Amino acid sequence: MKNELSPEMCPDLSGIHSMLTASRAEGLLKAVKPLTRRDMLLRSGAGFGMLGLGSLLAVEQESTNTGGAVSQAGNPLAPKAPHFEPRAKRVIFLFMNGGPSHVDTFDYKPALKEKEGQAGPGGKYMPSPFRFSKHGESGIEMSELYPHLSGSADDLCVIRSMHTTTPNHEPGLFMMNSGAQQPIRPSLGSWLTYGLGSENQNLPGYVVLCPGKPVVGPALWGNSFLPGIYQGTHINNSRIDPKQVIGHLNNPNLSAPQQRKVLDVLQAMNERHLAARGQDVELDARIASLEMAYRMQSEAQDAFDIGLETTATRALYGEGEFANGCLIARRLVERGVRMVQLYYGAGQPWDAHGDIMDHKRDALKSDQAIAGLLLDLKSRGMLDETLILWGGEFGRTPTAQGAKGRNHHHTGFTVWLAGGGVKGGMTYGATDDVGVHAVENRMDVHDLHATVLHLMGVDHTRLTYRYSGRDFRLTDVHGSVATDIVA
Repeated sequence: MKNELSPEMCPDLSGIHSMLTASRAEGLLKAVKPLTRRDMLLRSGAGFGMLGLGSLLAVEQESTNTGGAVSQAGNPLAPKAPHFEPRAKRVIFLFMNGGPSHVDTFDYKPALKEKEGQAGPGGKYMPSPFRFSKHGESGIEMSELYPHLSGSADDLCVIRSMHTTTPNHEPGLFMMNSGAQQPIRPSLGSWLTYGLGSENQNLPGYVVLCPGKPVVGPALWGNSFLPGIYQGTHINNSRIDPKQVIGHLNNPNLSAPQQRKVLDVLQAMNERHLAARGQDVELDARIASLEMAYRMQSEAQDAFDIGLETTATRALYGEGEFANGCLIARRLVERGVRMVQLYYGAGQPWDAHGDIMDHKRDALKSDQAIAGLLLDLKSRGMLDETLILWGGEFGRTPTAQGAKGRNHHHTGFTVWLAGGGVKGGMTYGATDDVGVHAVENRMDVHDLHATVLHLMGVDHTRLTYRYSGRDFRLTDVHGSVATDIVA
């Protein structure tokens, strides 16, 4: 299945309607004699297609160790009960693709000034060119790159002890998004919607806002071996037109009642075919996608129309692509979408190899929008149940690359959380005096994912899916919840 709603997922119903009139539908349904997949494999190519049946069967085995009962015969996005009382109901993941520098944003290292020019790992130590100061009653140190966000310092839980396994973009992106370095595992958002469903059946449970694609693209929000309905729906937020935001969604030739009649016939045929074939997660996903596409016509345009917001609210977020994305993210979670992931830009904009001063450009485009999102959620009483996660695939070296740049750095970097049951106004963990290695309360990506799931009421060891003969989970065989940051 594709990562966007496409013509294949939501076909031109006018063509189908010309073939399936109401008078012929009943007769056609009676005449259909479904051909099972096994029959097809046996009858084609002298039966050699049966050789691939084993892998197909493996895909169709599903574990029920999720937050609630999963019924493929019903609605796969129906809300499911969590394992325990959740602190958060929804997630907004603000992804700074490219790798923001921890020592230039949230992890102040005065020792870098003392060691300036001395040899360090991969270069000579370079102090931050940005001024740091303490903010809020908590006194969290932040750089001047975030003048607006600093006003919400007491809402932030700054994790300064992140570390991961590789300093390269592609595996780093996969690890942070799916818990594995290769493009073979479902994304965090896919696991969340698989385990918990969605609170709004007229919108996707998992939406990804990205203006283009970051390095490896759609695999970062893919469903992998999970049923296709749990993949992220990618929206290119570089051009938000509420009437065209999702292509091929509206049918210009048929009214809603006419579309409903045609879709009912199609779904009846699909369900009859499914009953004869047994469990088929791919067909289940297609059936659910067609229904979702139909229902979205009534709500998607409204959800993406930021023109419906007041002038004051628009001003709170500021202007620009990322600002609009933050506002749309709030509108989506407000309507029950389980997870929204917002990428800062296409490619890897935070990748400051040549000049760390590029961070000033990126912070300027995102600071007010992030602060506005926190303030807006708080004013609406939503922040307590909305978990905000900010970070990239890794950090940047405390040493210089060339004259003024910084290279990739994975052994110690920073992310932060806010709302959704985390303690605000605190820092957690620490790197060494120059920011090279995480040394206190070290947190790897599996720990971060386990903590996010815990805040959503999910035991990460019990959220599993059986595929290819074993039970998989987001955290693989790793992960510990950072209970010290839970309010």
